[in-house]
Amino acid sequence: MREYLHIILLTLLLASLPAAAQRLPGRNDHFPGPEVVRRPLGDIDFEMLRRPDTVTVFILGDLMCHGKQMKSAHAIYAKTHRGASPENPYHYDFTGFFRRLGDRIRGADVAVGNMEFPFGGLPYSGYPVFSTPDGYAQYAASEGFDVLLLANNHVLDRGTAGLRRTLEVYDKMEASSTARFTGAARSPAEEAERYPLIVDVKGIRLAFINFTYGTNSGGSEAWPRVSKIRRNEIAAAIERAREKEADIIIAIPHWGEEYQARHNSSQEELARWLAASGVDVIVGSHPHVVQDIDILEAEFEDGTPKEVPVVYSLGNAVSNQNDLPARLEGCVTLKIVSYRGGARVLSDPGLEFLWCTKPGMVDEGYSVLPVEEYIGRQDVWTVKDDYTKMVSTYDYVRKRIGLK
Repeated sequence: MREYLHIILLTLLLASLPAAAQRLPGRNDHFPGPEVVRRPLGDIDFEMLRRPDTVTVFILGDLMCHGKQMKSAHAIYAKTHRGASPENPYHYDFTGFFRRLGDRIRGADVAVGNMEFPFGGLPYSGYPVFSTPDGYAQYAASEGFDVLLLANNHVLDRGTAGLRRTLEVYDKMEASSTARFTGAARSPAEEAERYPLIVDVKGIRLAFINFTYGTNSGGSEAWPRVSKIRRNEIAAAIERAREKEADIIIAIPHWGEEYQARHNSSQEELARWLAASGVDVIVGSHPHVVQDIDILEAEFEDGTPKEVPVVYSLGNAVSNQNDLPARLEGCVTLKIVSYRGGARVLSDPGLEFLWCTKPGMVDEGYSVLPVEEYIGRQDVWTVKDDYTKMVSTYDYVRKRIGLK
């Protein structure tokens, strides 16, 4: 009799929940089965059934390190450190880059950034052949980034030797339990382990799949190598994500045409294939400007319909680029809701616009700030004209990508 009473109580409870909470399809979607119902009444966590958990994933676009960025960072460091040398990889102060954005990075459950350069060693250089001081990796980890992406067109700028050295820098960072990386590997075994990169947070398993259309320089197909747009390998990564019981698969492709406000047909075709193959959300990089957003229709494994958000490009995160649309950047906050035994991404990807200021405009060095928080605050700017440029570019880009 007690068993039937438990079933009746649980049925009444589920019936009282909002419809959306009763059925949220996910890769492991299920509600408590008979084994839960058969437990003593006191062991049933009714509050857990009623309240979902939310995981936030904050993603930034291309973290650049142009020559002038390095020069500025070293000059700031040298002001307070006598005898500072530009050849020392830690004699650079990058801390101003995201000072005005730090609460968003550190406040997210998982923060992700694309590192658009190798740590190739001396001589350090900016565009077109990058090699960035090792201290930048330490800075990104200390700022709160949890996942750093390597699959982009500049990661092989110093060839295979530069990529090996880059991976060694990330190894040290990861060994100190600061941040993890994905997008390149030294062997098939390492690729199977990092592609996808699995991150567990609040009981949700996230799978990050990062790949690029290609690289600007050298590098053979032998190991080490960068993850590229090879559909058979992407499909294998998606299958590994399933085998590792990932709840949400996030694809971060480096793709598209530079400086184009709208995605092209190649991006859309690949996005539709990714959605049909089981990816839950897609956030792109590479064009250096913010591109449009779409919601694709797909299905869960059980045939239940789902929506797959696509942010075609976030543009830059920080850079020395002069073109105004390239200084207006994007970041996205994904909200992933977990119910008992299942998870899904909310279809609204939460795009926010950022503005990259150069030395002396707002702060001593380069500084990225959230646009909407600074509209109406022209007094913050030393160079007042830059505030006007931010506001006009913000309005222009929103219209250009189809946002009201």
